[in-house]
Amino acid sequence: MTALDTQPHPSGTLDHDGLALGADVGGSSIKIGVVNRHSGQIVGSTVKVTTPKPATPEAVVAAIKGAAEKLGWTGPVGVAVPAVVRAGRTHSAANIDPSWIGADIEALCRQELHPDSVVVNDADAAGIAEVRLGAGREVRGTCLLLTLGTGIGSALFTNGVLVANTELGHLRIDGDSAEKSTSASAKVRDGLSYPDWAARLQHYLEYVTKVLTPDVLIFGGGISADADLWVPLLDLPVEIRVAQLRNDAGLVGAALAVPHR
Repeated sequence: MTALDTQPHPSGTLDHDGLALGADVGGSSIKIGVVNRHSGQIVGSTVKVTTPKPATPEAVVAAIKGAAEKLGWTGPVGVAVPAVVRAGRTHSAANIDPSWIGADIEALCRQELHPDSVVVNDADAAGIAEVRLGAGREVRGTCLLLTLGTGIGSALFTNGVLVANTELGHLRIDGDSAEKSTSASAKVRDGLSYPDWAARLQHYLEYVTKVLTPDVLIFGGGISADADLWVPLLDLPVEIRVAQLRNDAGLVGAALAVPHR
């Protein structure tokens, strides 16, 4: 495990009242930090560790455990993973080791991290953070968050209630998975200008908004930092917003998913 940004808590341990640890598992790194579940603020410094190779469930949980120890944390942990999560098991493996498919990851986290630990899909975690504390706060009706990055993650909410594991990046558009041609990584791979990429995105979003008719559409992912360069190029019958928590949304949302006791 390679720590890229590590600062232990000065007291060695943390008071768990109103706090939870969030861990956002990515293909190249895992971002971990303690979150105030009332305000959504990250308490102190975050720890960023390199995602193990191979990124098996056991190796990833061990990396999170090591980071928690560096932060002096022994309480509940919320883990956001790039996979469909149902009843504590992962049923897909996007940009992570295939051994995640069918893994009882929540049981592993509860055994190795804390008995109250939970596991959620990474896009759902980002959506939880944005709906409770960010761009989707107090939205009535249907709110859809799309994270545009290596793939396309999605989180769908109706009156603030999550409809989990929507996986809208895997919709087939023109005979292929939408994220292969429309993700932010596809823009880089194909050397597209923002207008050319926005045209692809428009095509995909016309289909999504026709099927789901969201009231608010929120864009997240790293490319949302340049939203002023491409959002104005879209023409959709929906209110468009840009995610507010940016790259911290997954970490914060994972912590917010931990149940209050």
